[in-house]
Amino acid sequence: MYRFLFFLFFINLLVNAQELPPIKIFTAEDYNAQNQNWEISQSEDDLIYVANNGGLLEYNGEHWRLYTHFSNPILRSVKVKDKIIYTGSFMDFGFWEKNEKGQLEYNSLVEKLQVKLKEGEEFWEVEFYQNWILFKSKTRIYFVNTISNEVKIIDSEETISGLFIINNTIFFQKKNIGLLTLQNGEEKVYSDDVFFKNNNIINCFYYNKELVFLSEEKGFVTVKGSKVVSQKTDLNNESFLIFSAIQLEDKSFLLGTISNGIVFLSKDGKITSTINRKNGLSNNTALSLLQDNSGNIWIGLDNGINYLNVSSAFKIFEDEEGTLGTIYTSLFFDNELYLGTNQGLFFKDKNLKFKLIEKTEGQVWFLKEINGNLFCGHDKGTFIIKNKKVVNAISEELGTWNIKKVPGNNHILIQGSYQGLSILENDNGDWQFRNKIEGFDVSSRFFEFYNDRLYVNHELKGLYELQIDDSYAKVLQKEKITIPKVGYGSNIFSFGNNLFYSSSEGVYKKQDDGSFKVDSLFTKNLKDLDNLTTIRKLAQKKNTLYSFSKNNILFITSNSISLSPQVKAIPIDGAIRNNVLGFENLTQISAENYLIGTSHGYLLLNDALVKNEKNVDISFQQILVNKIDSDKIHLSLVEAVELENKQNNIAFSYSISKYDKMIKNEYQYQLEGLTNNWSDWTEDSTQLYENLSYGDYIFHVRGKYGNQTTDVKSFEFSIKRPFYLSNLYLVFYVISMIFIIVLINIYYRRRYKRKNKTLLEKAQKELKLKELESAQIIMKLNNDKLRVDIESKSRELASSTMNIIKKNDFLNTIKTELTSGENKDVSKVVKIIDKNLNNTDDWKMFQEAFNNADKNFLKKVKEMHTSLTPNDLRLCAYLRLNLSSKEIAPLLNISPRSVEVKRYRLRKKMGLPHDENLTNYILEI
Repeated sequence: MYRFLFFLFFINLLVNAQELPPIKIFTAEDYNAQNQNWEISQSEDDLIYVANNGGLLEYNGEHWRLYTHFSNPILRSVKVKDKIIYTGSFMDFGFWEKNEKGQLEYNSLVEKLQVKLKEGEEFWEVEFYQNWILFKSKTRIYFVNTISNEVKIIDSEETISGLFIINNTIFFQKKNIGLLTLQNGEEKVYSDDVFFKNNNIINCFYYNKELVFLSEEKGFVTVKGSKVVSQKTDLNNESFLIFSAIQLEDKSFLLGTISNGIVFLSKDGKITSTINRKNGLSNNTALSLLQDNSGNIWIGLDNGINYLNVSSAFKIFEDEEGTLGTIYTSLFFDNELYLGTNQGLFFKDKNLKFKLIEKTEGQVWFLKEINGNLFCGHDKGTFIIKNKKVVNAISEELGTWNIKKVPGNNHILIQGSYQGLSILENDNGDWQFRNKIEGFDVSSRFFEFYNDRLYVNHELKGLYELQIDDSYAKVLQKEKITIPKVGYGSNIFSFGNNLFYSSSEGVYKKQDDGSFKVDSLFTKNLKDLDNLTTIRKLAQKKNTLYSFSKNNILFITSNSISLSPQVKAIPIDGAIRNNVLGFENLTQISAENYLIGTSHGYLLLNDALVKNEKNVDISFQQILVNKIDSDKIHLSLVEAVELENKQNNIAFSYSISKYDKMIKNEYQYQLEGLTNNWSDWTEDSTQLYENLSYGDYIFHVRGKYGNQTTDVKSFEFSIKRPFYLSNLYLVFYVISMIFIIVLINIYYRRRYKRKNKTLLEKAQKELKLKELESAQIIMKLNNDKLRVDIESKSRELASSTMNIIKKNDFLNTIKTELTSGENKDVSKVVKIIDKNLNNTDDWKMFQEAFNNADKNFLKKVKEMHTSLTPNDLRLCAYLRLNLSSKEIAPLLNISPRSVEVKRYRLRKKMGLPHDENLTNYILEI
């Protein structure tokens, strides 16, 4: 009954078009073409093709590409069969095929088969029938056989307004004639009822096991005999102008209108929802519709393209008017949906509009059903709600974070508030404030009973263990527990039979000794999840936790045997989830449905619709290469290529052809030959490498769709070596290198020889210099010795000369004394004295001593002045000794005046000038 009530509630939501499937809007600026989109089709590899006024659009899940052909860019129709895309345009129809480079190439069947067209024909529909392709204009249907290329034409004077093929039967409508079919190649009137003459038929289907036709304005009709019978549906009560229609996989219908958006019609003919510009579409005129291979809806609009993800497990409510504000909590209670926000407590009224419950204005922190009562934790205290009204306001403690039952006591509740903990008591069915628990004043948002203790966690102040007395009046013991690593988003919770503390730094389990240590099971299951938010208990399920990661909603349940955590991740883009950090919330509102509050509305999650995608594949869309400042060239996608050396800028484009708005595709790549590392996951589906060096490369890429990772797709290519590194040039370089080496060798050998020669000469010079220095030293020593000898000889000579002088003076004195007397016997003594004064032996001794002191002087003087006599030489010798005339006289045994005469005569013989000193001249020789 509960699920049934929720189902009715959920249907009502859809009827009023408030909770909508995710819608992705593509504008003309997004796909870079014109506004109008006339038809949509999908290929077997899941690519989307759109006939646009600007050409053929292709969408691969990441990028739009526009193709045009020269005849006319405006396309009116498109239909894909196998891998061939057939299109119709103004005065042309044909097909597109992909080449090995991933590019579509157009082939005109009109030109190829030389089909003669009517002037101004436009082809609005393409259909397939057996081996025939049908192209319909306003007055003709062209049949082209794909095997024989045969062309057949159905011509009409009247306007052909529709072409339908169902159960191998071709139907088409002619204005003023009726509904026709084709049998054995011949036209046959199926019904000429006035209804078919005056009403445009949009499409035909099987409805309630009958062939029915949908008209532009009159709804569904069927043909019974010769009569046209209207089908009873909600369309009969509406004034929709229908332009396009398709039957969905579940046999329901989707109608595209001119000014009312799209209409969902159930199999029973009930309008289940209408989606238009007011509640999600970007335009109200739906020109074309397609249900793709994943069951989702593509809408070609008069201005843009919309994608409706009807198979998604999520529905979205956008609070566009800002009535609700940020949703912090929710609860489905007593068949009503309640939302607690930063602006108050809201419920849905009979008109399915959210209405504020009086006296609840302000911040609502939590909603909880306890024993049939709806408790509302509010900034102003605790409210008890009944019949959408506040029946009891408990305001003694402001800012109620949470309320829990007290183990073993059904008459009291414990509540955590801004100022700590307090007790509520049941007084004859009414809950009243009883007392504040004394001894603990820390804000108590998260608390948990475990083994007769109460554990309270404050994100900033830490984790406390409290022992409270039996009456819950005061704290008997308070202990602050040390956690190894404290992070943000912390919480305390029980799971299985254990107590856990969690934060951004990990999950810690309480040990028997009272400490908390990292829990290996939680860590293993949560290690690959980024930006994990606060882990909380799901109030409606025992032993079930929930949390959010960057791109997932996480349900953590326990293994029925081991009680170990099991994580179920449901992919969702974090930007769409858009919770307030630290106040993420999720509420179970039925067996399989959950509500997630956001900052601008909420999401509805149907767990039964969550799909685990299989065979998710990634493919290359195009590979472009270019030289610097040159046009880009498309490369083959199916074989390895060799590029010219300057073609070293290469761009890869790849995609996963999945279009889920709730999940963004991510990619990871690696260029083997450049790096061995994979890139980080990124939403960018292109990668450019510039200025690559020559060599062999393999580009690897893989994708991630939700929690599913694709296989690796690879592309091999190589870049040629530059011409100056070609084999011929390498041979030339080798020869040149050898030649250079030889030249260098010769040069260095010669240089070595020259250097050795120079060094040898230098050494010889240095040796000679050293020898010279040694000779000079020896010479100096010899000179010093000679000088010493000369000085010695000179001293001997001087001594000898002085002795002779003294002897002669002495003898002369004696002679004078003797001659002055009258003794006649002294003559004999005088003769002896004269003989001693004129003794030649003294001269010889002097001459020998002089020659020893001044070698070769007398010889040199004789050579210079050959006219000198021995007495002259003797005078020169005495002058050489720098003796005065007075000193020389005794040596010559003459008077000093006679010495002066001799000096005069010697000057004349030497020819000395008058002003030159004789003694100086002789000293200089």
